[in-house]
Amino acid sequence: MLPDITTIKMGQPAHRALKGAGITTLEQVTQFTEKELLALHGFGPKALNIIKTILTKHGLSLKS
Repeated sequence: MLPDITTIKMGQPAHRALKGAGITTLEQVTQFTEKELLALHGFGPKALNIIKTILTKHGLSLKS
């Protein structure tokens, strides 16, 4: 089972960026590319690495 996106330990700006884009689950994150996520205001490389690590642990990845 995937962790709830709100429980992922990353900065509040990154959480707000995802919420503002309507992304509320890790399953939804997989529908975005790295470039698309980094384009969200408040979502930076550190948050991207955290998300990618969690997705990899669960056999998932971002959109190519």
